[in-house]
Amino acid sequence: ERLKTSGPQSFSFAHTPVTIWLASPTVGLFSLSEAGEWDEEGKPRMNRTETLNSTTSSTGTQKKKSQHAKKQVQGSNQVQRAPRALYCLKLNNPIRRAALSIVEWKPFDIFILLAIFANCVALGVSKPFPEDDSNATNHDLEQVEYVFLIIFTIETFLKILAYGLVMHPSSYIRNGWNLLDFVIVIVGLFSVVLETVTHKPGEAHHMPGKPGGLDVKALRAFRVLRPLRLVSGVPSKCLQIVLNSIMKAMVPLLHISLLVLFVIIIYAIIGLELFLGRMHKTCFFKGTDDFSDDEPVPCAFAGHGRQCNLNGSECRGRWDGPNGGITNFDNFFFAMLTVFQCITMEGWTDVLYWMNDAIGFELPWVYFVSLVIFGSFFVLNLVLGVLSGEFSKEREKAKARGDFQKLREKQQLEEDLCGYMDWITQAEDIDEFDEDGNRPSLPASETASENTENIEEEHTDCCACVLCACIFSRTLRRWNRGVRRTCRKAVKSVTFYWLVLILVFLNTALSASEHYNQPDWLTDVQEIANKVLLSLFTVEMLLKMYSLGLQVYFVAFFNRFDCFVVCGGILETVLVEMEIMPPLGISVLRCVRLLRIFKVTRHWTALSNLVASLLNSMKSIASLLLLLFLFLIIFALLGMQLFGGKFNFDETQTKRSTFDAFPQALLTCFQILTGEDWNMVMYDGIMAYGGPVFPGMIVCLYFVILFICGNYILLNVFLAIAVDNLAGGDGDDKKKDKMISLPVNLVLASGTLVMVFIPLPLFSISDTHSSSFCRIRVGCHTLIHHHIFTNLILLFIILSSISLAAEDPIRAHSSRNKFLGYADYAFTSIFTVEILLKMTVHGAFLHSGSFCRNWFNLLDLLVVSVSLVSFFLHSSAISVVKILRVLRVLRPLRAINRAKGLKHVVQCVFVAIRTIGNIMIVTALLQFMFACIGVQLFKGKFYRCTDEAKHTPEQGTFVVYKDGDVSHPMVRERHWLNSDFNFDNVLMGMMALFTVSTFEGWPALLYKAIDANGENHGPVYNYRVEISIFFIVYIIIIAFFMMNIFVGFVIITFREQGEAEFKNCELDKNQRQCVEYALKAQPLKLYIPKNPVQYKFWSMINSTGFEYIMFVLILLNTVTLAIQHYEQSKLFSYVMDILNMVFTGLFTVEMIVKLLALRLRHYFVDAWNSFDALIVVGSVVDIVVTDSEDSSRVSITFFRLFRVMRLVKLLSKGEGIRTLLWTFVKSLQALPYVALLIAMIFFIYAVIGMQTFGKIAMQDYTPINRNNNFQTFPQAVLLLFRCATGEAWQEIMLASLPGKRCDPESDYEPGEEFTCGSNFAIVYFISFFMLCAFLIINLFVAVIMDNFDYLTRDWSILGPHHLDEFKRIWSEYDPEAKGRIKHLDVVALLRRIQPPLGFGKLCPHRVACKRLVAMNMPLNSDGTVTFNATLFALVRTALKIKTEGHPDQENEELRIIIKKIWKRMKPKILDEVIPPVNEEEVTVGKFYATFLIQDYFRKFRRRKEKVGLGDPDPKNPSALQAGLRTLQDLGPEIRLAMNADLDEEEEGLEEEQEENDAHYKVFKGRFVVVSTYLNKVSALPQVLISEGLGLYAKDPKFVAFAKREIADACHMTIDEMESAASDLLSRGSTGSSGGGFLNHTDLGPLYSDEEPVRGRDEDELADEMTCVTSF
Repeated sequence: ERLKTSGPQSFSFAHTPVTIWLASPTVGLFSLSEAGEWDEEGKPRMNRTETLNSTTSSTGTQKKKSQHAKKQVQGSNQVQRAPRALYCLKLNNPIRRAALSIVEWKPFDIFILLAIFANCVALGVSKPFPEDDSNATNHDLEQVEYVFLIIFTIETFLKILAYGLVMHPSSYIRNGWNLLDFVIVIVGLFSVVLETVTHKPGEAHHMPGKPGGLDVKALRAFRVLRPLRLVSGVPSKCLQIVLNSIMKAMVPLLHISLLVLFVIIIYAIIGLELFLGRMHKTCFFKGTDDFSDDEPVPCAFAGHGRQCNLNGSECRGRWDGPNGGITNFDNFFFAMLTVFQCITMEGWTDVLYWMNDAIGFELPWVYFVSLVIFGSFFVLNLVLGVLSGEFSKEREKAKARGDFQKLREKQQLEEDLCGYMDWITQAEDIDEFDEDGNRPSLPASETASENTENIEEEHTDCCACVLCACIFSRTLRRWNRGVRRTCRKAVKSVTFYWLVLILVFLNTALSASEHYNQPDWLTDVQEIANKVLLSLFTVEMLLKMYSLGLQVYFVAFFNRFDCFVVCGGILETVLVEMEIMPPLGISVLRCVRLLRIFKVTRHWTALSNLVASLLNSMKSIASLLLLLFLFLIIFALLGMQLFGGKFNFDETQTKRSTFDAFPQALLTCFQILTGEDWNMVMYDGIMAYGGPVFPGMIVCLYFVILFICGNYILLNVFLAIAVDNLAGGDGDDKKKDKMISLPVNLVLASGTLVMVFIPLPLFSISDTHSSSFCRIRVGCHTLIHHHIFTNLILLFIILSSISLAAEDPIRAHSSRNKFLGYADYAFTSIFTVEILLKMTVHGAFLHSGSFCRNWFNLLDLLVVSVSLVSFFLHSSAISVVKILRVLRVLRPLRAINRAKGLKHVVQCVFVAIRTIGNIMIVTALLQFMFACIGVQLFKGKFYRCTDEAKHTPEQGTFVVYKDGDVSHPMVRERHWLNSDFNFDNVLMGMMALFTVSTFEGWPALLYKAIDANGENHGPVYNYRVEISIFFIVYIIIIAFFMMNIFVGFVIITFREQGEAEFKNCELDKNQRQCVEYALKAQPLKLYIPKNPVQYKFWSMINSTGFEYIMFVLILLNTVTLAIQHYEQSKLFSYVMDILNMVFTGLFTVEMIVKLLALRLRHYFVDAWNSFDALIVVGSVVDIVVTDSEDSSRVSITFFRLFRVMRLVKLLSKGEGIRTLLWTFVKSLQALPYVALLIAMIFFIYAVIGMQTFGKIAMQDYTPINRNNNFQTFPQAVLLLFRCATGEAWQEIMLASLPGKRCDPESDYEPGEEFTCGSNFAIVYFISFFMLCAFLIINLFVAVIMDNFDYLTRDWSILGPHHLDEFKRIWSEYDPEAKGRIKHLDVVALLRRIQPPLGFGKLCPHRVACKRLVAMNMPLNSDGTVTFNATLFALVRTALKIKTEGHPDQENEELRIIIKKIWKRMKPKILDEVIPPVNEEEVTVGKFYATFLIQDYFRKFRRRKEKVGLGDPDPKNPSALQAGLRTLQDLGPEIRLAMNADLDEEEEGLEEEQEENDAHYKVFKGRFVVVSTYLNKVSALPQVLISEGLGLYAKDPKFVAFAKREIADACHMTIDEMESAASDLLSRGSTGSSGGGFLNHTDLGPLYSDEEPVRGRDEDELADEMTCVTSF
């Protein structure tokens, strides 16, 4: 009855209101929400009330539907509510219901988010002032703050009312965001209360934030965290992925941070030992406290440090130290800060150079270079590996979730449609019996058509006039169609495409031709050309619009973009012509036209793929940028609270990176985020709080946290996104044309090397085929392929390379250089002979396989011929000789041809470079575009006068005061200078931007740009702050994004190259590594002494107590080392020395005890023991040396290091850290060839540097100084290493440009004093930086990510890092390392090892046996199994390698695979691990299967006797049925293992052991004897199959034997059992039509997967099942 009326109707199903929309029946808008789905608790899961319009608008429906479903889902999540809030408010309480409805009202959410946003704005607008000054705005904002506090307090209160405070799982504080909110509100209220309490009524209104005596400002800083809530308010899927991956990565990051902390602590303590108090001496004028240098640096009394050279100066102490005394090693905390700063690679060279000055060149470089390599390159790249792993995992999860959702929606739609069709049929039935007899109303469209007909009838008169018009318009239309068709053809043609491209390139050239001080005619040409090009582009756009139609035109992204650019250009031209706007303001739009260059990508597949993948990752990147921006806002606001107006402690200089206003604070935070000079800002912050004393130093935490979170975590997520997207993109379409599958096994770097002999060509240079010549060639062939010959040549290559490095670049005619010159003659002649021999053998170049057809041979030829030519051209043309001399540097490259592994790596690098080519192009285009914009904005504006008071070029002199001291005036010349990096033309602009993208020196450039005022005008302080957007956008696009994609590409290419060798292999990487480990592992030998006294010692050192004692001792020792400090008292030093002796004594005792227990031979087997011994001996020597009178002769510092090395022993204690270390060593093994390549690049660049820049004079306060120069080979390498870490490399480049002063000792002609340096420096440094920063360091990253992927992998998957435990525990069962143990020990052994490798303690006996049945190792005649076979079987079953099909066949396949991958595998090991097919063989699997069966039947019989049935009647089928059912259980009722009591279990096993041994012998005998008969109707095979013992059901002997065992257990003969079984089966077949045993109704549940319901065993079974499933 209700269905007849239209409109919303509500029904209620089980108290749940459900709305059903019914429109008028005829149209058929029906949808009933199917309330059929109920969840377990009896609540409906979801009531679907989707409105389905007629099927024509189905797409719209789906959209609505999905939105609706989303709302529904959100709604259903909030159903779980606390039954009572605050112990009193029930769900139906009106107050609580009101609170709930307000809190869950959407506008309320939006209002709160807006309030948070407004709060941020208010915080940002307030301006901090020095001391406690303020102004009116700040005062008003403080009042507004109270309003915000009230709003947030009300919100908190309402939410607590609605959800309850804390007790219920869905209550208020249980949510992280709410907790944050709650804390902020409480702190805000607390600070207000404090203010009112401490405010005395008599005073005038006090400054908010500083009440009498109580500083509330610190509490106020909490407000800054509010913007974080914006994150939870943004409904972005990508943001969730990014956030989740960061959260998930926290656990592995914790491991890594522990390792980093450990490295920092060890290095800090070593630093304390070596450099304590060395930074406090500098040069003073004698008798005064004045520094002799403008910028004081440390110096040394004696030894190799810096001496005070100025007359009247001396080196003495009592100086604060560099950076106002912050950077030093005076105590543990300062040392840690300094070490951390060095790890971040900012300012580490400064610390190194100060140390060089203080103690000489020998030690410091070892310390700092190792710190940077280990700390920065290795450990911190782990962070990257972890993050990228987590990110890709999160994204896969999200993708899977999305797919599932789509599937659900599709199913839902189908269901709804079925329901809908039913309703329609019903509606039609109703329609026939419509009582009122009304005609159903027509749909709107039909009525409309009727009306139009009527109108037409009225207007028939004017028909005649219309007709002519119709004919005319028809011809017009036809003509128009034809024209459009031809136009479309033209637009789509390739010629048109190239025409447009040529125009684009012209446009580009035009933009690039702009520069500073350009002639007027060029400006005019540019103006005219600009207009012409603009009109041409407009024509192109209009043509396309006309031919394609607007709708089609705007579909393509490039067309929309084009339209935007053209319209912008027209707008700009109009504005400029009408002089509304100065030409500059909008001319940046012109540069946007350059983006058209990307049109090239349309016909260039590789590039378009790349651009597509970039656009793909934009979504993730956008959400990451949002996160980054929030992060910056929070830290900027916090910085303003902490440091606003405080950076004014030094009156003589204005600081640029400050926190004085919100925009400025954002810039400073961004600068710290990029890591450029963050340490300088930190020093300012510390000085603002009173310098390096206790309370002020705490401030450094702010900067360290900002740097770590920003630089390491957020910026690495950029890289993670890039790597993930590129990997995904490559997965979608393997770019087969690009990836040449080289057989490069970089990562394993242990490719088996096979010498290939090229067959000798039939003819050579000469055509004489005389036998003598042939003989000579054969002789030569055997000679050059002899290994001694190749090794000799390699040796000569190395020697000649050393001779190059040993040359003296300054004094060209020194005796050393003359000697090296003669050596050079010798080497060259040897190499010439080698090449001639090779040409004799292979022929020159006429046929394939000849000498010159190989690239590496051509390289050889080039190097040798260069050397030969340079001998004959002595000094005819000096520049030519110079170039030729530099080319000799390529000599070490000849070694590449000799070392196969190196050749692989080099080929790999070439492939990587080819792949990266595309990215290079995109990056270069973007760089070029930004450079053009930069030229438009800044050309000619970076000039300034040395006299800051003048803003135009003027001559004359001016006065400055040294350090602002009026009594020291100095007169200087005025100079009009340009900045070193500027935007005067496009090339200069590109170079400036390149340095910005490397993050070096960009803040300086940024502030120059902000101050830039006009062409040929000096700077004005903070003239346009908004121009910084240009730099920030550039850094985000190029440095964060493109550079990371670059890195990502290198990493992925290396991965692919490493995997290329195995691409047809059936095992994946993890399986390969585990199998390799299992095949190559050897059992450990465990020494157990026989002598009882010795055994006591042995058990002592192996006890856990001993371990803990040593652990505590090492920790205490660490603490004593860490509490040393500068200027410690005499008593303190004395106590320290005593303690050192005590500890040394204790460690010596430990060593002696271990020696007593293990004897010499076994003691030194363990690497840690040898390490211990070394440390003990070193420490004793150290004590002796320090106590002896004349300790100056021996360098004490070296021996003191031994104390610190004890710390390293801590590493052996932690499990996670041990695994990390193990992987470290592994990745180091993978690096040798990469390291060789790096060494080669460094060598070549260092020698070139010495030859070209070696003569530049060293001057203090310039980048080329006594610590940093090209004058010796080691110095050059150190300088290059500094460049590779990016420490101010651009300054060194500028210092090497032409026009520099020459070294006084070099041989320059008179008047050529300033001719050193060369323009080659730009190419040299930029190419080196690109090679190093992008390729070399990324090799580190690639190897690390490859080896450390286990950190982010699921821990339940077996990996090679799990397998060491097996070796360790095996050694306890097999101390002699014979490699065999009793097969019964295997169960006990495997239960001691935790999953995924072993079974773990809690695994029930029966499950363990089942797993052993699956492992099925071969069993030796004495009942033992071998080490490798067991480990291999474990790995094989855990990783499911070939375990599915028929065992014999799978074994054969696996043997073939193993032979293919490991060609040198010994057949003996292979047979041991995978035995060849043998019928009679006994395996552990067969043994355990019969053992299980017999055991269970015996137990079954015992139970029957216990129940009192007596001996069961042999003819009774129900007994057998019960027996079979028990067999199906496969479960011993008495389960020791469930008590998790291992010892009991083992005792039980031992008791059974004798019985088992006897059983084993019988088993062996019977197995062979039993005759091979098999009754057709036997139930046993089916039981076996159902038990997962299907392998054995097919083995007739085994089945027969098992029958006999069961019959024994049941006290029946086999015949009796057979007849009982057949009787049972025949009865079963009559019971059901199928007739089979399995169809029997009673036995149905037995053989299905469901467990039959049992009473008391149920929980035990459940436990077991979880254990089974975990396998």
